[in-house]
Amino acid sequence: MSNILVVGSVALDSVKTPFGERKEVLGGSATFFSVAASHFAPVALVAVVGEDFPKKHIELLKNKKIDLAGLEVAKGETFRWSGEYSFDFNNRTTIFTHLNVFADFKPKVPQSYQNKDILFLANIDPQLQLDVLRQVNKPKLIACDTMNLWIEVKPKILKDLLKHVDIFFLNEPEARQLTGKSNLVKAAEDILKMGPSRVIIKKGEHGALMFSRNSVFCVPAFLLETVVDPTGAGDTFAGGMIGYLAKCGKVNETNLRRAIVYGSVMATFAVEAFSLGKLAKVTKADINARLTQFERFTCF
Repeated sequence: MSNILVVGSVALDSVKTPFGERKEVLGGSATFFSVAASHFAPVALVAVVGEDFPKKHIELLKNKKIDLAGLEVAKGETFRWSGEYSFDFNNRTTIFTHLNVFADFKPKVPQSYQNKDILFLANIDPQLQLDVLRQVNKPKLIACDTMNLWIEVKPKILKDLLKHVDIFFLNEPEARQLTGKSNLVKAAEDILKMGPSRVIIKKGEHGALMFSRNSVFCVPAFLLETVVDPTGAGDTFAGGMIGYLAKCGKVNETNLRRAIVYGSVMATFAVEAFSLGKLAKVTKADINARLTQFERFTCF
């Protein structure tokens, strides 16, 4: 089994959906990733929070056996985000983004983290992601995520980062934005030329695509009767996928294909409740049961 280092955000979210509203709940890219991945392998987290960050959230992460030696508590307030989703969840309106202490975040990787097997660079400034790479000692696997903002304002730095990345996660509009190609196959071909050996294109409720130079793998989304809050679903998907790869200890085509299914399964738990309301309570039996259902859905 391999161990994982994740660098990203830990935040307090205020979210409104057609099915309810929650204020000041636990969020952040590194949070969702860590909790999902912790079901499969040891996780160490590097992030920053403010002095106001609730102790109950610290305890939740500790109870998941996530190593928090890299969680900095800075003077000031924790990063806050607020958003509202439309009825079909495809459209999200950001109400506010208050970076607070996250605005000055300069990731510092503790010495005890510098030899981790797997590095996941969650969605933060690509310059900071590059800075993290300089602080670690040749991980066996490097994966990263990004967003439309960084593609728009820092495309050159992002492309410099991709030269060092093995697995790159982005969503469908971001793939088109980064490459200028409307066809996802052609977009993936262009991204692979930038450096990654695998490109994962997330398609939300329509599943995900995995591209390499020699293969393509398509996985549908799991069919759910109840979707409450999609916040963090993509980070959870990445956490489940990378967590499963860490558990396997070996990256090959078979394990990658199973990993993307595990990622899809973990993401379903994230969307069934606000924040980590469901994801934090999931058991190994729950995961296995849903994986069995997923196999039935996709067997022909």
